[in-house]
Amino acid sequence: MSTPDASPVPAGLVDRFGRVHRDLRISLTDRCSLRCTYCMPAEGVPWLARSTMLSTDELVRVAGVAVGLGVTEIRLTGGEPLLRADVVDVVRRMAALEGPGGSPEVSITTNALRLPALAAPLRDAGLARVNISIDTLDRERFANLTRRDRLDDTLAGIAAAKAAGFTPIKLNAVAMRGVNDDEVVDLVRYAVDGGYEMRFIEQMPLDAGHTWERTTMVTQAEVLASLRTAFTLTEVPGRGSAPAELWYVDGGPATVGVIASVTAPFCGACDRVRLTADGQLRACLFAQTETDLRSLVREGADDDALADAFRACLAGKRAGHDIDDPLFLQPVRPMSAIGG
Repeated sequence: MSTPDASPVPAGLVDRFGRVHRDLRISLTDRCSLRCTYCMPAEGVPWLARSTMLSTDELVRVAGVAVGLGVTEIRLTGGEPLLRADVVDVVRRMAALEGPGGSPEVSITTNALRLPALAAPLRDAGLARVNISIDTLDRERFANLTRRDRLDDTLAGIAAAKAAGFTPIKLNAVAMRGVNDDEVVDLVRYAVDGGYEMRFIEQMPLDAGHTWERTTMVTQAEVLASLRTAFTLTEVPGRGSAPAELWYVDGGPATVGVIASVTAPFCGACDRVRLTADGQLRACLFAQTETDLRSLVREGADDDALADAFRACLAGKRAGHDIDDPLFLQPVRPMSAIGG
């Protein structure tokens, strides 16, 4: 009597918890044109040596291996990704990759300062979506938060993205107690009036100075309580692996989202893996270990070896980030060096 065959091992990027990874976040640079207080000190941080940064050919090759393994979305991050001189070419080449599911959707997270010049070329190159960081609508507060008087440039970048035809345009704000938590209603009104999608992010322990404290973080519950003083919120079903939980604003179609990485982590549905600008693969934003793809690429490894490195990295992915664990350790690298 024959026995049934063992279940086949799933193809693609699957970790030991069965999570299928389809989203690759690629940091194009650790440099940034702003100095946000929750990200880095006023004097900045030591930049990565340029010799360690992946070239465009190297980035595209690694991304191509990931797409071949089932990645269907590539998010370009930083630092500020638009500071990379050849960002339009990077987008064009990434969007042209082909995998089992076709070409990946390429998106970008940016502070928008260079979008007035780049929005249209990026759209023509195949960029599908933009996420834009804006923590306040008050000029003085913006200057204090970012240490740069650039609010008008950010707003111009948002308008340029809209004029170029990007949709949806998601606006991201980190909610901070006593800093901008009194603006959550105003930010949503600005987004709804402009046809944008507002997202609030719980502040995470990813600052370069390691000064994060839970008491200064505004929680998802607090954000929603503030919004309910001005709007009727109705939960949007079917979140899937998206990091933001969504609510319709006054019946929709406008929505507002909250990314509650600390108080309501979504690790169980995580489908993301990250590549730093210097070629280190990270299975989690809060990982303490990295897989060195740069050395493999520069030592002549073939695509099969790179694919094996992806799989090995994800084999060690933990069930969650454990921020609430008393033994939690903040990553050595700040957010600007990891990529959002």
